[in-house]
Amino acid sequence: MRLNDELRARLRDLRLSARSAAGADGLGMHASRSRGAGLEFAQYRGYEPGDEPRRIDWKLYARSDRYFVREAERDSPLTLWIVIDASASMGFADRARADFSKLDAAKLLAACAIELALRQGDRFGLIALSAGSVRFAPDAAGARQRDRCLLELDQLASTGLLPDTVKLRPLLERVRPGSLVLFLSDGFDDGLTGLALQLAAARRDVLSIQLLGADERDFRFKGGHRFRDPETGAELRVDGAAARADFIERFAAARADLARRFAAAGIVHVEHVLDRPLDEPLRRLFGATQRVSERR
Repeated sequence: MRLNDELRARLRDLRLSARSAAGADGLGMHASRSRGAGLEFAQYRGYEPGDEPRRIDWKLYARSDRYFVREAERDSPLTLWIVIDASASMGFADRARADFSKLDAAKLLAACAIELALRQGDRFGLIALSAGSVRFAPDAAGARQRDRCLLELDQLASTGLLPDTVKLRPLLERVRPGSLVLFLSDGFDDGLTGLALQLAAARRDVLSIQLLGADERDFRFKGGHRFRDPETGAELRVDGAAARADFIERFAAARADLARRFAAAGIVHVEHVLDRPLDEPLRRLFGATQRVSERR
């Protein structure tokens, strides 16, 4: 799971920020919660397109004729947790691009968020939910942590149902207060919606990207079709053209209801349709306009 150079370049002006972060005398991209937060050299890594030139070690370049970037471990005021829905419904892909599913988009969005956290020196962790189980990549900082998370993403497949509320409950303790939590899901599971609402109520800074298909948005089906729920196996046979207006109305109402519930809880929620540029939802969450509006 690697980002291409074009997508990485489009992330260059985006910055992770927590609305609840308290200001003090910290170092780096965010104000620290504690005074005297340290900055300690961790390792070198090869330069990648999109890295800031000021982070290049020019003395090492003079000796090796290669570009290396210095990475540091520090006590960061921001910890990013990415919660990714890998249930069977996330295997949905549009007819126009059958090889690119909602889960594929979620993996790339997760990789983008990890890239932003890495650039800023922030800690980040991954929580993957599928087949009734919870998989963790505990939070840490640095390139090695990025590689661990990307490996987890590579191995993730859309399967089964999401874990029940009993298995989700420990996440409330694992994700510490003040953390930034990014949910990547199609928004079709009440248990996951409930978890996001509980985290927001417990002073976690929660963001949500709802992944939708263009076929779901437009419902351009004609003639007889059989639709199958990938999680329950339930099937429905309908005439596509006759069912279109009712489906679009009900689908829009369900999305609007989720958006209202999240807005009431202070959760920033955006939608992403698979046929749109991948950086669009990230720009709405982490772009300069969003950061200015949050400070007002």
